[in-house]
Amino acid sequence: MNLAGKLVDTLTGGLNGKKIKGRVVLAKKNVLEFNPLAASVNAGSAIFDRLGEFLGNGVSLQLVSGHVAGKVGKETHLENWVTSLPTLTPGDSVFKVTFDWDESIGVPEAIIFKNNHVDEFFLKTITLDDVPGQGVVRFICNSWVYSARKYNYDRVFFRNKSYLPSATPAPLLKYRREELQNLRGDGKGERKEWDRVYDYDVYNDLGEPDKGSNFVRKILGGNSEFPYPRRGRTGRASTKTDSTSESRLKQVNIMKPLDPIESLDIYVPRDERFGHLKMSDFLAYAIKSLSQAIVPALKHFFDQTRNEFDSFKEIEDLYEGGLKLPTSVLSTIRNNVPVDLFRELLRTDGEQFLKFPMPAVIKESKSAWRTDEEFGREMVAGVHPILIRRLNEFPPASKLDPELYGDQTSTITEEHIQNYLDGLDVSTALSQNRLYILDHHDSFIPYLRRINTTPTKAYATRTLLFLANDGTLRPIAIELSLPHPDGDEFGVVSKVYTPSEDGVDGTIWQLAKAYAAVNDSGYHQLNSHWLNTHAVIEPFVIATNRQLSALHPIYKLLHPHYRDTMNINALARQSLVSADGIIESTFFQGKFALESSAIIYKDWKLTEQALPADLLKRGVAVKDQNSPHGVRLLIEDYPYAVDGLEIWSAIKTWVKEYCSFYYKTDATVQKDTELQAWWKEVREVGHGDKKHEAWWPKMQTREELVESCTTLIWISSALHAAVNFGQYSFTGYLPNRPTLSRRFMPEEGTPEYEQLKSDPEKGFLLTITPEFQSLIGISLVEILSRHASDELYLGQRENPDWTAEAEPLNAFERFGTKLAQIEDRIASRNKDTNMKNRAGPVNFEYGLLMPSSEQGLTARGIPNSISI
Repeated sequence: MNLAGKLVDTLTGGLNGKKIKGRVVLAKKNVLEFNPLAASVNAGSAIFDRLGEFLGNGVSLQLVSGHVAGKVGKETHLENWVTSLPTLTPGDSVFKVTFDWDESIGVPEAIIFKNNHVDEFFLKTITLDDVPGQGVVRFICNSWVYSARKYNYDRVFFRNKSYLPSATPAPLLKYRREELQNLRGDGKGERKEWDRVYDYDVYNDLGEPDKGSNFVRKILGGNSEFPYPRRGRTGRASTKTDSTSESRLKQVNIMKPLDPIESLDIYVPRDERFGHLKMSDFLAYAIKSLSQAIVPALKHFFDQTRNEFDSFKEIEDLYEGGLKLPTSVLSTIRNNVPVDLFRELLRTDGEQFLKFPMPAVIKESKSAWRTDEEFGREMVAGVHPILIRRLNEFPPASKLDPELYGDQTSTITEEHIQNYLDGLDVSTALSQNRLYILDHHDSFIPYLRRINTTPTKAYATRTLLFLANDGTLRPIAIELSLPHPDGDEFGVVSKVYTPSEDGVDGTIWQLAKAYAAVNDSGYHQLNSHWLNTHAVIEPFVIATNRQLSALHPIYKLLHPHYRDTMNINALARQSLVSADGIIESTFFQGKFALESSAIIYKDWKLTEQALPADLLKRGVAVKDQNSPHGVRLLIEDYPYAVDGLEIWSAIKTWVKEYCSFYYKTDATVQKDTELQAWWKEVREVGHGDKKHEAWWPKMQTREELVESCTTLIWISSALHAAVNFGQYSFTGYLPNRPTLSRRFMPEEGTPEYEQLKSDPEKGFLLTITPEFQSLIGISLVEILSRHASDELYLGQRENPDWTAEAEPLNAFERFGTKLAQIEDRIASRNKDTNMKNRAGPVNFEYGLLMPSSEQGLTARGIPNSISI
């Protein structure tokens, strides 16, 4: 308070009245020099250099009564900067604040906060001490506050207490309603950095038609042919060539030094942006630099030289010595990649470039990945353990329309597999639940003819597995299918391969497994990872912010599980899943990658994403009321499912306890206007292409609320962790999980077949992902598999005072305790040598559903949200 203000206060008797003192915590500028936020923060660095002088009087606060409508306290300002608090986080700035107490206000339920400066800052918390009748009152803000000149409304922050709409103090209803209206926006114009608007759009930003027909991509969403979840609306102008396509941000010119703002400045609501601590921005910049600096430089180099690995040893050298590149190429990359990133991610030493960490799958043994046992184990304990299903009919059938695709029934016969069933016949093996299948046939046959007109030469695969007495899964037959040369309506041409270890037949079998792995890698990345976690959650992020007030208990429950999701999705659309992006360049689906995922989305159901429902649907479990989770696994040693069911049950118990505190009856759910508007918008807009589906929960009961929220948290945390953070461990060594195949299976009598006989490693490597795409793919999965230094894991919250209610806090503490106990049990199971699928031949323990983790490449840990 300045001298004049103090004098007026004295003359009016203010100093003799009751004062309420408090603290305001603001975040300083980020520490990373190439942070995308740096420009705006650096421009206003005087804020933090002259904190008391500059910030104080430029920031005003007013208390809002929760008891008297329209009652607002006297305006006050920030005071001197506090630096001695023991709990002060590095980078934070704390200011004192003093309010004149007006008894008619009662306990303040909101604060009007104005920033009258030109620059923004991050407001973390406001704490009031010794409030009469209440004690400490906290406001958890965690929001960027831009200049008041940017808005035609006041910024209002609510205290950390939840209210259902019907129980909201009457004076707050106006603020609650207006805040949601501001977040919805008007659906017009291009969104700017400071906007806080959450709105929807279709995926019409993947292609660049102005660059030519090769860069045209289908619009996903808004039509029945290619249904898709909605993304966040940016409002960017349409392309010149196609008015229905949105223009894209320009790419960085790699011949010029890196501009740290360009092409990361994709609009998402400001509070959804990266910018917490160094690692979050590091990961974002790593993706950007990979796509815009490293890829072009390497492509230019490989266009002029060979693009093949000659042996497995040459691949292994990437992890032991690195890749030698000309100085000119290194210089180009160095000049266009931030220095911290260049040192940390690229690890260059002279001319040795891209020396990668050793992937876990080859750390203990360089050859164990080739075994059939490891191949089968990774279907239940690898990076994609969520697709294998029990075979309940033989031969395997197809669900493709026979009028369009003819007879697609599998050509695998009992004669093919009889010798691998441990003395059982097929009928008995089926009845004893011993036969399983990894089935990629129907997913890829509709696109395969077009895919194979490119340099890619892929099959649609079916892999049959037998559950052995020791609990392991052995592949017993792999069917490779191609569309019939005379037309789709004639079905397919298929060939079946069975296990072999020696000579050329052994190499042929390894190739058959590689073709199956190519299918599985593509399905994993585009469908199980991108579509079924990243894409399907984004509409829930948008709808939650548009329809559920920050006062709403379900907002407080779900909000931590949305952190950074819109940001990483926007970055992915810009650099990864766009036309000619990294995914199209490195996975066999190519230009049809995202389009084909829209076909998979046609069958997506939220209810089937619940883990027990998923296991039952795939036939790998049966209902069992005597089981603690209500289901019994038919593959007892199924690490993903065993660990996952414990995590699922812990989440559901926590959600049920939390929801039961606020919703005492089903009628409370039904009468919650915000909740019903949220659920209606998710179904009819966010996932609007599926709004007529009868399977959507009606959101009329507490059980539907609990199950739906549990499923959303499961998808955002554990499911994403299971399919993401093991990528480098298993896929960082490309022969284990190749992403491309470039020639068909060699036939006897051909030069390719003779090469398999004379040089099997070379023949294998000439078939799968080539060197350039391998390097890009390895770099990408290393980035995606890293945990940020500021990551928050399941059972953690950014602020311990996230709610004022004691019962939810106690329930959350019990949740954390239960997760720690689960982690101990997972560790114990991993040491049990009787559970052969836990570590397998490669001796790499399954830890992807361990709740906690350290920073970096750990292959464990369940972050709260889809943050990378």
